[in-house]
Amino acid sequence: MSGFARAGLERLADVAASYVGAEKVPGLVALVASGEAVHVEALGSLSIDGPAVRRDSLFRIASTTKPITGAVTMALVDEGLLVLDEPVARWLPELATPRVLTRMDAPLDDTVAAQREITVRDLLTFTFGFGMHVEMFMAATPWPIMVAATEAQLATIGPPDPKTAPDADEWLKRLGSLPLMAQPGERWLYNTGAQVLGVLCRRAAGAASYADVLRSRIFTRLGMRDTSFVAPEAARLATAYSNTPDGLTVWDPPDGNWSRQPAFEDGAAGLVSTVDDLLAFARMFLRGGDPVLTPGAATEMSQDQLTSGQRAGQEMFLGERSWGLCQSVVVSGERAGAFGWDGGLGSSFLVDPVRDLIVIVLTQRLWDTAQLPAVHTDLQAAAYAALGA
Repeated sequence: MSGFARAGLERLADVAASYVGAEKVPGLVALVASGEAVHVEALGSLSIDGPAVRRDSLFRIASTTKPITGAVTMALVDEGLLVLDEPVARWLPELATPRVLTRMDAPLDDTVAAQREITVRDLLTFTFGFGMHVEMFMAATPWPIMVAATEAQLATIGPPDPKTAPDADEWLKRLGSLPLMAQPGERWLYNTGAQVLGVLCRRAAGAASYADVLRSRIFTRLGMRDTSFVAPEAARLATAYSNTPDGLTVWDPPDGNWSRQPAFEDGAAGLVSTVDDLLAFARMFLRGGDPVLTPGAATEMSQDQLTSGQRAGQEMFLGERSWGLCQSVVVSGERAGAFGWDGGLGSSFLVDPVRDLIVIVLTQRLWDTAQLPAVHTDLQAAAYAALGA
């Protein structure tokens, strides 16, 4: 039965309020939905001592961008412009006949030929051979590939950085000049696949920009008026904060990196959005993809696509979840069947079609670790507990 218990929503409001403060989370918007029932908590301020957060406030959603990139890619598959198991070299010649490091921390010239070409599915499942692996952040000295990616200003290892990356064609040229870290299909490596998909979608659709592809296939169809690579109104954008020994410190102000058009429209972590835009996106899945995707494409996105071998060693990123197409999927436990993904600048996005529940939490505090912060996990738990009116 859809809906929420009144006492459960009161508890959710208390949980949200407990995390808001100048030394905690300056402001947040939390939305829970079940059936036609929607409840929103908008608390705190856009900046410390700044204007109040509102339901339509804008937040940098970072990696919550990824499911949107997955959806637009699958929309192009539905149109016949892309084929899941087709090599991407047709559209991305920069990635044709790649070389592969003999081990992920090897010198850049210690390579072998790729055993096969990269496919669209490889990019969607993050198994095309390049991206973040937990071990690179624990190494005594930086891996050569990590150094090279940083020097090339790819903004693919670490938080999004709209101000440094070159335009999309140059970005892909630089990426293509580097060897892969693993054979295509061998390992799940985080992040880069969604960035490449943005370039692929633009070229396959014959569009002037990746933003144009998103608008025509996703945003206009779903009424997502406020989702963009540039904050449509800087006054509505929350100040982003990182936690330091001296307390919360401004990481990006409203007139900062998301106030101007980036040279590279980052399909992995570049969007700003609102809870209602993300609600529209979530409900698309609960309608079987309509009006963006076919039912088959929507199902494909939310099904486990990985083997245990592909996931191995990446628990820091995935926890107990696995991966579908550009988003995580819960494969066991009380929330099995749920899917979505979260953003390290302060967002979480969860869709549970089994229990008819959507939970979206937007904050402006960067994560302190690779694990989803308690403000998000506690609000998700409160949302589940509130079901059953």
